[in-house]
Amino acid sequence: MIDLTSKKPIIISGPCSAETLEQTLATAQALAASGKVDIFRAGVWKPRTKPGMFEGNGEKALPWLVEVKNATGLPVATEVANAKHVEAALKYGVDLLWIGARTTSNPFSVQEVAEAIGGADVPVLVKNPMNADVELWNGAVERLAARGVKRLGLIHRGFSGYGSSQYRNTPMWHLALEIMKRLPELPIFCDPSHICGNRTGLLEVSQQAADLNFNGLMLESHVTPDSAWSDAKQQVTPERLTELLDSVIWRAEGSDSVAYQTSLDELRGVIDRLDDEILKLLSRRMEAAEGIGRIKRENNVMILQASRWNQVVERVLARSEELGLSQDFLKIILEAIHIESINKQNHVMKQ
Repeated sequence: MIDLTSKKPIIISGPCSAETLEQTLATAQALAASGKVDIFRAGVWKPRTKPGMFEGNGEKALPWLVEVKNATGLPVATEVANAKHVEAALKYGVDLLWIGARTTSNPFSVQEVAEAIGGADVPVLVKNPMNADVELWNGAVERLAARGVKRLGLIHRGFSGYGSSQYRNTPMWHLALEIMKRLPELPIFCDPSHICGNRTGLLEVSQQAADLNFNGLMLESHVTPDSAWSDAKQQVTPERLTELLDSVIWRAEGSDSVAYQTSLDELRGVIDRLDDEILKLLSRRMEAAEGIGRIKRENNVMILQASRWNQVVERVLARSEELGLSQDFLKIILEAIHIESINKQNHVMKQ
């Protein structure tokens, strides 16, 4: 029986899609021989963005997973999106199920899957929804738990966005930390393959997950990734996967060293004092925003001045390198400040 908290890290790996028996078995045998992989994954049903793309082999590929389990001893996992998927996967003895991002985004689909799984003693991992909505992610877990699914976990695979980015799906680590805070009893895995959408960023994202105390990783691996039928750019060979996993450092959660604790307490004290100063400065900034609100009210001027705000954002982001702060972080801070400023001015307008 799979215990998702038995060790750290737990590595889940395999091809994006089970394309043929030969490809699936060859990949699994290479991964098993590496000694690095705990669970073999392969997509049987593939929710694709456009019609005409390879959508998986369906139920006919499930016996291949049985062969993988018999040949390697590795537990096997696949994605399910509806009741028929669940019934078929359980019939063939799939050891772990996961719910994909597109399914998590639809509460009706999650409910259907939850009812199909019912009280079956199988672990279920829930990927974050496509959009940046922690409530939807949390709600999917609650639906499954309400139907008697006891062994639950989470997968952080990043969030879809519009426009160009170094990521296929922006990680938005703060949202992963939020769900970890809400559901601390659940193991959480990172899916660097879907966050990156390429091979070059996998190590960096994997290390970030390790540093944030994730329970493990889900990484896509294929014996001949360049010829993969789906998501070829983000898959790596079993040999490259081994190199990558050997490079990730999984650190201890703490230390009994007196010097460590003394230094940590000292720096935490510095942070507490700086936080107090930051909060006082934010309070003064909001007082200034209220003053602007009063001037706008007296002159019958609308609250939102987009050109002025764009100037503020450009000025701050231009200093990101000088400040040693990432532009992504600064955008989050600025957005929060902007929303609170508008709320303050809106309150003044209503007086």
